[in-house]
Amino acid sequence: MTTTTARPNAIDRFFRISERGSTIGTEIRGGLVTFFAMSYIIVLNPLIIGTSPDSTGEFLGGGDAPNLGMIASATALIAGVMSILMGLLANFPLAMAAGLGINAIVAYSIATMPDVTWADAMGVIVIEGVLILILVLTGFRTAVFRAVPAPLKTAIGVGIGLFITLIGLTNAGFVVGDGGTILSLGNLGTWPILVFVFGLVLAIVLHVRKVRGAILISILASTVLAVILENTMHIGGRGEDNPGGFNSPPTFDGVFALPDFSLLGQFDIVGAFVHIGPVALVLLVFTVMLADFFDTMGTMVAIGGEAKLLDKNGNPPRTKQILIVDSVGAIAGGAGSVSSNTAFVESTAGVAEGARTGLASVVTGIAFLLSTLFAPLVALVPYEAAAPALVLVGFLMLTQVSGIDWKSIDVALPAFLTIAFMPFTYSIADGIGAGFLAYIIVKLARGRAREIHPLMWVVGALFVIYFTIDPISALLGV
Repeated sequence: MTTTTARPNAIDRFFRISERGSTIGTEIRGGLVTFFAMSYIIVLNPLIIGTSPDSTGEFLGGGDAPNLGMIASATALIAGVMSILMGLLANFPLAMAAGLGINAIVAYSIATMPDVTWADAMGVIVIEGVLILILVLTGFRTAVFRAVPAPLKTAIGVGIGLFITLIGLTNAGFVVGDGGTILSLGNLGTWPILVFVFGLVLAIVLHVRKVRGAILISILASTVLAVILENTMHIGGRGEDNPGGFNSPPTFDGVFALPDFSLLGQFDIVGAFVHIGPVALVLLVFTVMLADFFDTMGTMVAIGGEAKLLDKNGNPPRTKQILIVDSVGAIAGGAGSVSSNTAFVESTAGVAEGARTGLASVVTGIAFLLSTLFAPLVALVPYEAAAPALVLVGFLMLTQVSGIDWKSIDVALPAFLTIAFMPFTYSIADGIGAGFLAYIIVKLARGRAREIHPLMWVVGALFVIYFTIDPISALLGV
């Protein structure tokens, strides 16, 4: 009996679970919810970086055909290791995986440059990760974070809430792009939409009734419904010839599969310098670094706000440790040939379930590691089953908007642009950049330049370069 009680107490003390008003059971449940909310990356990352050949015609992992299984295994492995590190070193309920957006830059902008191989492209990511780590260790990245006004940090969290709501709605096919309008309502007469609506209604009802595990129950119940429909109606995947199909159909090809980790270590830093060239390499690294730099900052604030872990200045605990692990994630992602690993905003799903400590991240990481062995079971969860969690979490994050003083133009206008730009540009970094630049402009217009923190001027200048990098690249012919 003594041994049984000592273990939970040791875990509680290490992660400060009781101190943050949580329990071990709640942390485990929150970690699982986060995993299910972001497990789609195991399927989606291979589809982005694994189906596009490099400039030499080879696919990631070698050969003239996609190596999706190999990429999926490496994606899950790196995500698992980095999420566990985040939990152990930073004690923050933040999980990590291959970042969407950055992986697209790698696949469609870097790997396709003349003479560039996939190894060269991953070398760029390793270089970027090393530079960000240096910025953290020197204190520059943390200093920038603390220089941002609290209302802007709040706006970042609200904007991300709208952003992940849009991700959930589009992943489910509930909102679609249309030729006549930018966005429109999807076809509500399809079975996959029924799965999404069922999951959303169930999540709302359970949340309103304050049922523990509401989001996880919704995901699991929706997955069961999706599996039943797929096996009885044979709906299939969505495509031009099947617009009413699942975005990610539930598939079952067995329970156990041995992972293939041969993709690890296929990066080339020297090749990146030789084949890309110094000027183009600097621009590419700068682009990826800025996106990585501020995406994590926004996600960290959003999660800290939802978990009520921020101090009076809007800073989460152990900020430096969080940023160090995030920087290492970029290096590990490049070295593992799966693209930069970064903080995932879907971690808010676990926080909404009650997660408050790094134990949740450890649980998420363990689930990712296990998924390398049980990848077929992960494939059972379709987008339509996970999307309701993102929508509900988006609502929860939006409630932070009351923390912004909308009567003060100094913060209201920059906050609005931050919130609006994130979903409308489909980019967290773009939203942060718009808000930061607007903050500087408003302060200048009101004759309050002295109130601008010196580092905000530096960041503002960097964002000017960030937004003008395409015309600069075109002008330089790179």
